[in-house]
Amino acid sequence: MAFFSSSPCEQQYIDTHDSTPSEEQASGQFTMAHPAVSFQPTMVVSTTNMTTQWSSGVCDCCEDMGICCCGLWCPYCLMCKTSEEFGECLCLPLLEICFGGMLHPITLSMRSSMRERFHIKGSIQDDCCAVVCCTVCVWCQMARELKARRHSLVVINPAVNPVHHQPQAFNQPTQAINTSYQPLHPINPAY
Repeated sequence: MAFFSSSPCEQQYIDTHDSTPSEEQASGQFTMAHPAVSFQPTMVVSTTNMTTQWSSGVCDCCEDMGICCCGLWCPYCLMCKTSEEFGECLCLPLLEICFGGMLHPITLSMRSSMRERFHIKGSIQDDCCAVVCCTVCVWCQMARELKARRHSLVVINPAVNPVHHQPQAFNQPTQAINTSYQPLHPINPAY
């Protein structure tokens, strides 16, 4: 047995037990069983216009006093609650304690992720400047944004039957149980 190859990608098996190789095989020209791919798949990039703005500014803390007070008196509670509402791990913001309060990578990544998810106009430089200037104000802004997005969702679920029925547990009979039922054969108490 032998393999002849004109390139590493093209190999053709020739059984040496048969007669002499064909003219194509002898000349080094081989045909492949499957045609070669003549083009590579391209990456499709969807460009969406990021024209949406944040629902409130970084320093608009007085728009929602509950969020503002939570950010002032217990910032890590606000951070963890906002992180969980955004769909991330509840304890993710607590990792910023490891950086000694100097760097805020979790805040930066959450803000840029939120900006990307909601198609908010901005850049990573804007996010970085906002996070460095006032981290707690950024978390307040993100909490207000999530609250505004949550209230702006419209859920359409028309009621099929407006009459409400009492929910029943599984494997429960739908008819009344006859409590005076006596078995035909008495139960042997010896068992």
